[in-house]
Amino acid sequence: MAIKVGIVGYGTIGKRVADAVAMQKDMKLIGVTAHSYSFNTEVAKAKGYRIFTMGENDLELNGIVPDGDLNSLLDDADVIVDATPKKIGKENIEKHYRPRKIKGIVQGGEKHQVTGTSFVAQCNYDKALNRDYVRIVSCNTTGLCRTLHAVNEKYGVASVHATMIRRGADPGDIHHGPINAIVPVLEMPSHHGPDVQTVLPNVEIFTTALSVPSTLMHLHTLTVDLKKKASVEDVVELFKNSTRIRVVRNAEHLRSTAEIMEFARDLGRIRGDMPEICVWQEAIGITANAHNKLLYMQAIHQESDVIPENIDCIRSMMGFKDGQKSIEMTNESFGIR
Repeated sequence: MAIKVGIVGYGTIGKRVADAVAMQKDMKLIGVTAHSYSFNTEVAKAKGYRIFTMGENDLELNGIVPDGDLNSLLDDADVIVDATPKKIGKENIEKHYRPRKIKGIVQGGEKHQVTGTSFVAQCNYDKALNRDYVRIVSCNTTGLCRTLHAVNEKYGVASVHATMIRRGADPGDIHHGPINAIVPVLEMPSHHGPDVQTVLPNVEIFTTALSVPSTLMHLHTLTVDLKKKASVEDVVELFKNSTRIRVVRNAEHLRSTAEIMEFARDLGRIRGDMPEICVWQEAIGITANAHNKLLYMQAIHQESDVIPENIDCIRSMMGFKDGQKSIEMTNESFGIR
């Protein structure tokens, strides 16, 4: 019997999760919520998604007749994916989901303590099994966890130093982001390191971050002290054989975040998304004097890398025990190798 999924919050993440749920053979999209009329609600209507209201709105004034309110959505759903802005997900759990015993997934803007479980599918799928409330970590944390988990499994990680070079705003965001500045995060460490440890608790990591005038992707630089010696060739093969990581090369003319996003569009991905973490082959290095210090750079598509995690988390919370099988099912629907 299909898992019935509702989406609360239909923005950058919510609309992508809705499309992803609709692609799964074992899930049924019950509907999405809307606070107000926009092109997003027009697209949802065109796709045939049921639209539910969150308080007073202008939907009917613009020709969209809602299918009910939030309570109507909750009546039908087995699990809710909450993709609302930070702090609202926490409020929704306490106000709406918990009193009705509805399972709920919140996103990385919420604190780990909101659910007590933070999730990245290939790292800790079993942690979400049959849980009522789970948090999908942020796009940056997801990217760090995917590659560091692979490295840790093969070589062991003694410590990590990483810098997040963050996009200033999403492509459609006209309200945020630096225009002619590089803005450092003035806290040490940045929140990303402690966040990684909610998924990989045994990895010692220290992170810094800054924002730049770009909208396309984040970029990470990592220096990893390994417990075992490694070679560049072996690390390249490790990343090539790890799920949801894509090794890109200068030979392919994939030298920048702009070219990676153009590549995603040419692949025919929905919205031109790139949910894989892209590691540049030529930017993987091992120090010559000690073969246990690894350096690499990776690109993170902030709009899409967490979407497969939401799908796998739904299955885990609903009792689907085979994490590897879930990842394979999700990857197939996304066209991820």
